[in-house]
Amino acid sequence: MIDDFLIRALAAGVGVAVVAAPLGCFVVWRRMAYFGATLAHSALLGVALGLVLGFDLLLGVAVSSVAVTLIVVLFQRQRLIGSDTLLGILAHSGLAVGLVALSFLRGVRVDLMAYLFGDVLAVTMGDIAWIYGGGALVLATLVLIWRPLLALTIHEELARAEGVPVLRVQIAFMLTLAVTVAIAMKVVGVLLIISLLIIPAAAVRGLSRTPEQMAILGAVVGALSVVGGLFASLQWDTPSGPSIVVMATVIFTLGLAVGAMRQARA
Repeated sequence: MIDDFLIRALAAGVGVAVVAAPLGCFVVWRRMAYFGATLAHSALLGVALGLVLGFDLLLGVAVSSVAVTLIVVLFQRQRLIGSDTLLGILAHSGLAVGLVALSFLRGVRVDLMAYLFGDVLAVTMGDIAWIYGGGALVLATLVLIWRPLLALTIHEELARAEGVPVLRVQIAFMLTLAVTVAIAMKVVGVLLIISLLIIPAAAVRGLSRTPEQMAILGAVVGALSVVGGLFASLQWDTPSGPSIVVMATVIFTLGLAVGAMRQARA
């Protein structure tokens, strides 16, 4: 019989994977992996914010991620600094400020490794409610902006000429990424969140014929990574978050090999 904690972990992990994979497709297509990493690193600042102000840590991560998103959009419009430089500054300063802020919290025990690398085996029903509630919001938003986002991903200037509200669509997409980072933190941690976004999507890129097919296959690969990683973690007593990422990497390697064989045959 499967223990309750494992059922909760599977429910949480699969929920995050199903939400992250479709977004990850656009992260891969738009080459926004560094932006995702910036959100993930700054999430630790949200953890410190939640502990200092005494509210839910996931809400703190969501607030910090949204703030970083708005800062990125503002500076990109002003063109005061290069995007890669700005993202590098925000990523490392957010992580550093979060770590320093946590060190000043006296009398509060902080499991830093759980925040950095995740502790999916310790998720509660409240965490699962956050994941599925936030995930439903993210997927609903993605469905609404799917076609305009796909249009500006293919050719931004042409999409703008056709009347696509480029700025609003970009902000909506970045905010959905911010919420996804917040809900995924408990599963794989702030340092490994980006892996659930990009590895499943990259694994099926060469096997998909349409964007929608890539999103669906990516969600399947993400879910398989969670299930395989969790059972491997229990079998060999390895950290759960990194085990999920390793499983996703194994599947990515297999997908790469299959894609290469298909190209060779063609």
